[in-house]
Amino acid sequence: MTKVFWLFSLVLLFGGCSNDSTSTTQNPLTQNDPSPTAVTQEPSQKAQELPEGITLVDEFDGEGEDIAIPYKKYRLENGLTVVLHEDDSDPLVHVDVTYHVGSSREEPGRSGFAHFFEHMMFQGSEHVDDEQHFKIVSNAGGTLNGSTNTDRTNYYQTVPANQLETVLWLEADRMGFLLPAVTPEKFENQRETVKNERGQRVDNQPYGRAFETLNKHLYPEEHPYSWPVIGWIEDLNRATLDDLKAFFLRWYGPNNAVVTIGGDIDPMRTLELVNKYFGPIPQGPEVKPLDKPTVTLESDRYVTLEDNIYLPAIGLIIPTVHAGHPDEPALDAAAMIMGQGQASLLYQRLVQTGRAVQANVNHGCSELSCTMSFIVIQNPQSGETLADMEAAIRDTLVEFAERGVTEDDLVKFKAQYESGRVFGLQSVAGKVSTLAYFETFTGTPKGVSEQIEEYLGVTVDEVKRTFDEYVAGENAVILSIVPNGQPQMAAAEPNHEVPERTIPDTPADGSDLPVRPVADTFDRSQQPVPGANPPVELPKVWQGELANGVPVLGVRNEETPTATVRAVFDVGSRDEPSGKAGVASLMANLMDEATTERSAAQFAEELEKIGATVSVSPGMYETTVTVNTLTKNLDRALELMQERLLKPAFTSEDFERIKSQTLEGLQQQRKSPGPLANRAADVVLYGFDSPISYPGSGLPSTVEAITLEDVKSFYADNLPARLLGVLVSAEQGQDAMIDKLSPLGDIETQKRERDALGELPEIEGRTLYLVDKPDAAQSSLRVVQRALPYDAFGDFYKANLANFPLGGTFNSRINLNLREDKGYTYGARSTLGGGPEVGSYRVSSEVNRDATAASVQEVLSELEAFDDNGMTADEFDYLQNAIGQSEALDYETPNAKLGLLVNVLRYDLPTDYRAQQKSILRSAEPSDLNRVLQEVITPDDLGIVVVGDAKTIRPELEALQIPIVELDADGARIDEK
Repeated sequence: MTKVFWLFSLVLLFGGCSNDSTSTTQNPLTQNDPSPTAVTQEPSQKAQELPEGITLVDEFDGEGEDIAIPYKKYRLENGLTVVLHEDDSDPLVHVDVTYHVGSSREEPGRSGFAHFFEHMMFQGSEHVDDEQHFKIVSNAGGTLNGSTNTDRTNYYQTVPANQLETVLWLEADRMGFLLPAVTPEKFENQRETVKNERGQRVDNQPYGRAFETLNKHLYPEEHPYSWPVIGWIEDLNRATLDDLKAFFLRWYGPNNAVVTIGGDIDPMRTLELVNKYFGPIPQGPEVKPLDKPTVTLESDRYVTLEDNIYLPAIGLIIPTVHAGHPDEPALDAAAMIMGQGQASLLYQRLVQTGRAVQANVNHGCSELSCTMSFIVIQNPQSGETLADMEAAIRDTLVEFAERGVTEDDLVKFKAQYESGRVFGLQSVAGKVSTLAYFETFTGTPKGVSEQIEEYLGVTVDEVKRTFDEYVAGENAVILSIVPNGQPQMAAAEPNHEVPERTIPDTPADGSDLPVRPVADTFDRSQQPVPGANPPVELPKVWQGELANGVPVLGVRNEETPTATVRAVFDVGSRDEPSGKAGVASLMANLMDEATTERSAAQFAEELEKIGATVSVSPGMYETTVTVNTLTKNLDRALELMQERLLKPAFTSEDFERIKSQTLEGLQQQRKSPGPLANRAADVVLYGFDSPISYPGSGLPSTVEAITLEDVKSFYADNLPARLLGVLVSAEQGQDAMIDKLSPLGDIETQKRERDALGELPEIEGRTLYLVDKPDAAQSSLRVVQRALPYDAFGDFYKANLANFPLGGTFNSRINLNLREDKGYTYGARSTLGGGPEVGSYRVSSEVNRDATAASVQEVLSELEAFDDNGMTADEFDYLQNAIGQSEALDYETPNAKLGLLVNVLRYDLPTDYRAQQKSILRSAEPSDLNRVLQEVITPDDLGIVVVGDAKTIRPELEALQIPIVELDADGARIDEK
């Protein structure tokens, strides 16, 4: 990571849950999108041209709009809404089924049920066996997932275009035929999976309970936002199978759903298929809009949360309007000016001065309510308190009121909004999810166009008025998050308690709803047979070079007016001097600060004016400088990119502040089990002092030793002279881009020569490495071996193919065992990673604390079984289909195309290397793939890393009769048993 402002980011974005965290997900709208009602246009298509029972409701061709998504909207007789968007730029389709039901529709005492039900929707239906939804879509070369938030639940798939009918068959089957397949065993299994998910994402994460605590104290008990989307554990334990059936019958009718389909489709054929599979499903009960009650606070509410953290934090939250309210865009603008980016008021007051590690302001909106939230993570080195942080937030509110809003502020706000909108539409998934959102919450897919108009029309007076009306002088909930056992660190004494919950004995609604039988005229048990796979053309790569001989690789991007340029430098943490681990990361962080031409705030303002980003990202072997911009601003964005690259200021003030923040962040990382487990695993694989075993940000001891001169020397020795190449995705062709990049051709470059890594530790026999994380709700498990370096065509590639059915997909043996069969985890998988010098094989999972030893045993059993027998014929067919048919998805977006170019540059591969890999896949033999992976995996020689509550889990681990070595947080040995 190149910044230390990561501690609260996941918490801030938390509010929905995905069923499979390892699947490729779509690019949904953020929850602060407004929902204005759009005007329905007069349909131009004659009703008699449509399949019987389907009505054209609305259509929009996008004419006259700078940013638009053309669509046609239809309705079936059972109330199902269907939105179609044609996009033949890639041979794929994206299907989104959104149900207008989230946690806001739950009853008191039944929290978490919407999300719990999302999990159940992946457990098979009457005509689709358990776990087959994932397998069928993966086998077709697609990706899928589901997510739940306060207001809706959606299920989505991206597949090659010939698989559309299969996806519609799957989605319709679980809409109309879920209940016959529900069993007590599936119900209990998914209850445990959801509880494990809560443990992994909430209870076992620093700050994980922050926003559920804020909301519990902000909203009254009867308000549906007073409980978290994932639910309270006691409510999950209380849920019954009858509750689940009632929930389905109440909310999962076609009249409460929107099916949105985009991509390479034939609209009339698509409507025929939708009508065939969804048309016979009877509509459910009427769903009425929820009230949007105004949330008011009679006084400031102070609350304290003790947590397993190192850095104290404070959150101040004020209720405002609701999504779709006319004042929402202006409040979003106020939030940006106050606390988003290096030029914002709160950042300048607290982070730039070193008083805080992170400070930001967000105006988050859901269907029923919006809030203005101020989040500050204190820097203990400043000597200040959370009370001082609260005072700084309030001072910022006063400053904003006195300073006012300028036209320049709005130029930056609108540029960023426009850029974000355009970049969000680079994939068909982004377009489809946008249409689905606006149809669900505004009644028309065209809401996105009207939203754009509203945001780009925000005025200075509107921002000032809305701030004065909803924020200035208003009461708030103030949450102090303090380390366990230190309540005295809170900003103020708690003065608000939540009353004991009132739990109804039985559900109040839906328990007596009748089952709705479906009358079909065809056999649903027959899975559709897809047509021929659509031809997939590899992106056409152009190759040029700068005046200094540095190669430039590019692909044309003509689908959206955006450009991405990435300069790749042959330097990373692998090249850090001994004892200075983290210097590459510090260098990158400082390059994101001031230049010799302008301060960090001034540089940020220049980027904001054009809605562009320039980021510096260090890796193990490479450091990249990337610019993302709208095409119309490419020239100016490239100027700023070159300024950031060639003219970093490296001031002592920036260095001291960033170093202090980094050290505090590293201490905070020790409160998270994942980083502890990863560091321990790398030590086991490569040794304590190997340059490739250290975390990218270093360790506290190594960062403490780094000086400003170390950073300057590391930069001078490596940047920009180690320029390896430049990657481009843009509308412009080769000649135009080479000309625009010509200043990089003036750099005098040097070829990198690295000394050998040196001797690496042998992993002989099985050893369990235990890192104590007292009171951890879960255990982090890593099972590791060294493996092969990267090779595009040889055994490394083949071993990755063979790992697919073992641990590389949702339906892999390891995940099905630990998650679906045993309920030990939210997810488990194995990966083969390879670099230029060495690689590794890793099994990773966060598991139930009480099942730690059992999880270790199950992983070992799966590895032993594969070592003995390899994959089955069915598994081989599965991997060939799933990987072989996924190419339609591999090159859709500019970032995906750049991913192709990275390997071409890094390993000097031919530009058609993916075609050569596909040929290897087609001609592969199961015996050859088994042999390769069996040579990699030696189950008798493994490093087993467990991070968890040692006093609880050690007795059961000892029963495994595997030698145990205790490691500290740095990965150093404590003792050996």
